[in-house]
Amino acid sequence: MKFISKPMFILLSSLLFLAACSESSIPEEGKQYVQLPENLQGQGLEPVTEVFSLGCGHCRKMEDFIPVISEKADADIGKMHIVFNQSAQFAAMFYYAAEMQLKATPDHDFMLDLFNAMQMSKETPDEEKTAAMADAFTSRGLVSPFDYNEQQSAELIAKVDEISQLSQRTKIDSVPTFVVNGRYQVLVAGHKDPAKIAETISYLLQK
Repeated sequence: MKFISKPMFILLSSLLFLAACSESSIPEEGKQYVQLPENLQGQGLEPVTEVFSLGCGHCRKMEDFIPVISEKADADIGKMHIVFNQSAQFAAMFYYAAEMQLKATPDHDFMLDLFNAMQMSKETPDEEKTAAMADAFTSRGLVSPFDYNEQQSAELIAKVDEISQLSQRTKIDSVPTFVVNGRYQVLVAGHKDPAKIAETISYLLQK
């Protein structure tokens, strides 16, 4: 019987170690996540924050996976409505009117109503769109933003202006995505399913 020499044993051990590393599921910077251009800790973001827009079809689809991602990552997920342009600004006002009244992130059903109202077809009459937007609030005993008084409107505008500035600082130009600890952006396209997104979030929470 031939014995493996010590140098050969070390070489084989190294190769096996490298093979194990190559199969590692540890998220890679540049593939599964990137660092934000500046540290936004202390800017009012939750440890895990979904960055989204009510006018985004992909964000509507992601909404169905939020409970799964939250459970697998063992983390609550806050929300930040991105402000890209005037259209996104209007949608952000619609969202923050809900969040500010609830003093919390709207639940799943409320979010679906907000998405559905904002994403009605272009052929839908304006009156019907306005009614759907208002009903999302009044059906829950909240004040429709269309009925805000001067003070409420001013507070809402100030909040959206704040978020608009924060949006610019993130440099995020594609949603949905997730910001973790105000430092990292999850690259959703770098994951094959919600469970993998949750794994990356868990990893970044400990980083």
